[in-house]
Amino acid sequence: MTETALIPHRQTPPAVRLEVSADAELAAPGSSLTLRYRVRGAIGELAIPPRVAPRRADGLWERTCFEAFIAAPAGEGYLELNFSPSTEWAAYAFERYRHGMRPLTLARPPVVTVAGDAQELRVTASADLTGVAEARWPWRVALCAVVADAAGGRSYWALRHTKPNPDFHDAAGFTFSMDGGAL
Repeated sequence: MTETALIPHRQTPPAVRLEVSADAELAAPGSSLTLRYRVRGAIGELAIPPRVAPRRADGLWERTCFEAFIAAPAGEGYLELNFSPSTEWAAYAFERYRHGMRPLTLARPPVVTVAGDAQELRVTASADLTGVAEARWPWRVALCAVVADAAGGRSYWALRHTKPNPDFHDAAGFTFSMDGGAL
């Protein structure tokens, strides 16, 4: 696995010094996807939601949250996975760009673990996508993050930004190809 740097959108630079990176690993095509996110910097100046019992929750993107978008090599449909440092999570399927959103039913809830200290936050999420992810390979993947600061600002991080405003749903940002193994 190789950690890849995410970049902040030019319209939403972070208010504090930060570095955000991510990596992904697929156990086997169509199975468990493990996502790892790391934020380094002034962690004490960020708005990190407190841990709660793991559960599905909507609106996670409104605060610090880590996301992955997954699409088959062809077609318009895609999946969105959201993971919060609170250990809450969300999973959605879309028919096409921002249309036809519905909750994605997973065989079992994802496992979200959180670790870190005053200079680093690490969030790892494992989601079993058996039977729900498109079986055609390779997947096109976007790794993204929303990082909220204590002053109420948000910075939007991605592997690639393609529009004047942050838009993680834009398929042009699904830049990594994944066919089993690590990005």
